[in-house]
Amino acid sequence: MKEIYGKKMLEIERRYRFEDFHAPVMRGCDFDAKPMVLLLGQYSVGKTSFIEYILKRQFPGERVGPEPTTDRFIAVMYDKEDQIIPGNALSVDIEKPFHGLNAFGNGFLTKFEGSLCNAEILERITFVDTPGILSGEKQRLGRSYDFAEVTQWFVQRSDMILLLFDAHKLDISDEFKSAIELLKGNEEKVRVVLNKADQIGTQQLMRVYGALMWSLGKVIKTPEVLRVYIGSFWDQPYHIEENKKLFEMEQKDLIDDLLTLPRNSAVRKINELVKRTRLVRTHAAILSHLKEKMPMLIGKESTQIDLIKNLQREFMEIQRIKKIPPGDFPDVSMMQQKLQPQDFSEFPKESERLTKQIEQALSMDLPQLMKLIQPSHKQQQEVSNNPFAEIPWEITPEVKAGYDQIFFSLAPKGGSIPGHVARDVLMNSGIGVEQLRKIWELSDFEKNGTLDNEEFALALHLTEIAKNGGKVPNTLPASMVPLSKRNNIKSPRS
Repeated sequence: MKEIYGKKMLEIERRYRFEDFHAPVMRGCDFDAKPMVLLLGQYSVGKTSFIEYILKRQFPGERVGPEPTTDRFIAVMYDKEDQIIPGNALSVDIEKPFHGLNAFGNGFLTKFEGSLCNAEILERITFVDTPGILSGEKQRLGRSYDFAEVTQWFVQRSDMILLLFDAHKLDISDEFKSAIELLKGNEEKVRVVLNKADQIGTQQLMRVYGALMWSLGKVIKTPEVLRVYIGSFWDQPYHIEENKKLFEMEQKDLIDDLLTLPRNSAVRKINELVKRTRLVRTHAAILSHLKEKMPMLIGKESTQIDLIKNLQREFMEIQRIKKIPPGDFPDVSMMQQKLQPQDFSEFPKESERLTKQIEQALSMDLPQLMKLIQPSHKQQQEVSNNPFAEIPWEITPEVKAGYDQIFFSLAPKGGSIPGHVARDVLMNSGIGVEQLRKIWELSDFEKNGTLDNEEFALALHLTEIAKNGGKVPNTLPASMVPLSKRNNIKSPRS
């Protein structure tokens, strides 16, 4: 990933000032960073104690108490020696992935710090503890930064987001509700922890669980059921032990979930790099298009005002000329604001060499990366040597996890997405309608005009084959048929 970015993307990002409009230049630490787990919750729900429980030790800089104690963002990371690193130093450390936080200024960086400690799980995962969210005006007192914007920054870069609730306090404050709403499009990362559950009996716990799901259903607008881990995540004996076995099983499941992050993180990073590459391509097309529209001498100011005002019109023209999918374009109002102080005459012209370079990254280099995390030929040969072995699905769990991120971001209903929603995503692939029609026929096993997560993954897999110059089969081979579909039908296209 670092090589593709450095050789194929960095030059075009700098030429078209991508950093001024969208995101800072990526560093090696952005690719090398361990998976990140973000903890969100109201004050006194046990976020800090939860990290202690996972680490099996205390960590530098922690603050635990019944009243609001953690008033800052703390990145808990691995090091052989315990130490605390102030936010300003952490944000300029070239080995840490926090340089993007410089955009929030000293007001935030004084409320950010790194806690380095020697704990085994930190060799694979980084945890981010956040300020306990209060209610009413108290939550805003003393804040010299935008909590929502900072939280959004961490949400986008996290591999898992844990929402912690106290079994005794299920109310959701206005700011906590706003923080949860920032998770839109990242629902597949979210896990819920119902903490301090040992202090209530089984019957009350069932009622609390139901109330929690009802409250979350009003804030997180998705029909998919969130995974909830129930327990008391600290090192003290249980107050009520009747659910001890349940708590121990839940705690084990959560640890197992965390330990899968390093493997799934590779898929997420490739997916994020693909999205960035597509945005870079579109950004370059926008700036060179606006440059071309500017007059040589007279009327520059009025022309620029018109271009900004009618930016949506220009986007549509770029879509038509460059064949760029509409989903690859940035938000119009955001771009209008960013373009206001610019001089379009100074924008660079289109570079045919750089355009070919980034197209090669999208069509060849990045798809090749996905193949690196697929099962080896040797593993496939071992399966084929067993005459009774079931043919594995061609879409590996790691690749499927990336497709699932897209699927769940589309707000499926009843476990499926309707045809018109799937159509928009598939059209963004840039392949022809005839091929898309064929792909839909192969993917919609139930013939009900919707796609579940496996059918959607298959459709995306087939579009990738087509985009890379491969041939979409007339009949699906067994290796392409999802395992759950094989028992229901003899052949997907018989």
